[in-house]
Amino acid sequence: MANDLLYFNGINGATGEYGLPPMSGEELSQFIQGEAEPENLAELRFRHESTHQEHFGVKEGVNPKSLAESGWGVIFAHDADPAIKEALTPLLKLRQEQAEEHFRLYEKGDGFRVGKDTKGGFLARHGAGPGPANPDKVPYYLLIVGSPEKIPYRFQSQLDVQYAVGRIDFGDDVHAYDNYARSVVETESGRVKLSRDISFFGVANDDDRATQLSADQLVSPLVEHLKGNADWNINTFLKDAAQKHQLAQLLGGDQTPALLFTASHGMEFPMGDSRQLPHQGALLCQDWPGPNAWKGKGAIPQDYYFAGDDLSSNANLLGLLGFFFACYGGGTPKFDDFAKQAFKDRVEIAPHAFTAGLPTRMLSNPGGGALAVVGHVERAWGYSFVWKDAGPQTTVFESTLDRLLDGHPVGSAVEYLNERYAELSTVLSDELEEMEYGKQVDPYELAGMWTANNDARGYTIIGDPAVRLPVTKAGKKAKARPVIELKSLQSVEATTATVSELVSASTDEATPENETSPSSPPPSFNPDQAFGLLWGSSDKSEAEGGPGPLKQFMDRLGSFMVKMLDDTTTLEVDTYVSQNMDQVEYKGGKFDGATLRAATRVTLDGDTVLCVPQDEDGDIDTELWAIHTEAVRQAQAGRAELVKMAIEAGTSLFNLFRPG
Repeated sequence: MANDLLYFNGINGATGEYGLPPMSGEELSQFIQGEAEPENLAELRFRHESTHQEHFGVKEGVNPKSLAESGWGVIFAHDADPAIKEALTPLLKLRQEQAEEHFRLYEKGDGFRVGKDTKGGFLARHGAGPGPANPDKVPYYLLIVGSPEKIPYRFQSQLDVQYAVGRIDFGDDVHAYDNYARSVVETESGRVKLSRDISFFGVANDDDRATQLSADQLVSPLVEHLKGNADWNINTFLKDAAQKHQLAQLLGGDQTPALLFTASHGMEFPMGDSRQLPHQGALLCQDWPGPNAWKGKGAIPQDYYFAGDDLSSNANLLGLLGFFFACYGGGTPKFDDFAKQAFKDRVEIAPHAFTAGLPTRMLSNPGGGALAVVGHVERAWGYSFVWKDAGPQTTVFESTLDRLLDGHPVGSAVEYLNERYAELSTVLSDELEEMEYGKQVDPYELAGMWTANNDARGYTIIGDPAVRLPVTKAGKKAKARPVIELKSLQSVEATTATVSELVSASTDEATPENETSPSSPPPSFNPDQAFGLLWGSSDKSEAEGGPGPLKQFMDRLGSFMVKMLDDTTTLEVDTYVSQNMDQVEYKGGKFDGATLRAATRVTLDGDTVLCVPQDEDGDIDTELWAIHTEAVRQAQAGRAELVKMAIEAGTSLFNLFRPG
């Protein structure tokens, strides 16, 4: 019967079909019986047998809410770019202050040795072995920095059995690391105090058993469970209300909550598809008409799903925690993990392992980054929260959410998922062993254990595992997410672009069509020639032929220097706030749709004019002013560096290219 089929999350965006076709319990059990034993089974057994401990991950007597007790560390690859660590300095400094003697920095020789380290080997090098995390040796909260190609998902998931582990991966985009670090520090400074709002976004596409199950037997029970918590406002956007435009309101719009839980199909694309890297794991919304209505129509357009590039750069996600129940919502491995059967070679599904585009963009968004997203690496198994004849089984999800709402860091909250993985891996392994000796097992029961096991194993934290919900105390008034304009950063980017345009323009003029490239020096070098940039025409006088391209470039550079120094004569920093980011636009040097709350004008000789914000009682708004003064400090440092950089660049270029 159709209702006896198992339906799996995940839609192939290139074909419009299910990523895995529905199958019976008997069919799935044939795959499961080829499943390899977990590599860390002994440790999983130890964890399962130790569930009597008050705190699952960290040793007895250590408070997971206190970084000074539980510790915090960051793991870089041994060959990581030093600029990335530099960009994360604000976050590292904050965590060092919080964790005190339990702060650890694993880098260079102490970092992850790419291509060599295993979980056990890494811990052994730092004095730690199996068992609960001991912060005196290795901190409980560990942030991996880098791609899963450098520091594999397998290392992360195995480490996560004992520790609270998260990952950030912005490639080589140093600015993205800086954005995330500043967003976390900004949030944890106390300046971000959000309403106690949790929103549920549950898709149930027509004729689609997978999303109907997740809406009815995952999201709805979670909503019912939390309704008893009078301290929180529960907002639901289910079925017809779960449209893409609504999700945009929840991700940076005026309905952005403190905690967002979504359940939907995650988009998947075949290897070689140009959309795989940016859009894999994107959230398919209610806009999609369902598998039957879409049958034969081919690729699913982006109008139906929400991807990272759908997120507005102005979207303010400060303080947001997300939980995405969706295939590939956290990332994608290089190889298909669907049952590592002894009789089947692993299938390559991506050119390399990568983190999902949506949470990556959420964390680094220029308008204000989210704190973290709990997502899934590989497939999320919808059948994992429903047991045949037993109905919804959502206790683990309920417990995770309860911990988050109680103020636990996200890494501590997801320990229930880790415990579920340990329990099910142990039980499943024992069951498969018994089957080898003839034990008869209900295939649907076996399918339930297996999918639940794989589901729990795949959850991962994108972001710092030590972040927590920055909400007001019950009954207290929330604060608007601050909107900050950092003109110094914009000026540096604009200056870089302008200098590049100048060089490019001069180079283009120096290489007429069909002539030698500037990279190829002329056969006989002339002091009046430099890399193809001629000071003046070699055949005509300046009066006849006009100034050469280099002189044109130097003239432009001189004009640019004058304009730049003119622009930096007065430094202006404005701080705006808004409760409706969708209505905010940056035009003519200011934000339309936002309120100017603080302003500073500093001339080159040091004269300063301030406009200080007041709160409703007429007192100085100290939290907003602290944000503003930090922006002024960064802008001043940026201006000084900008002037120095431009002068040095101009001097170097002139000395390099001047005649004689």
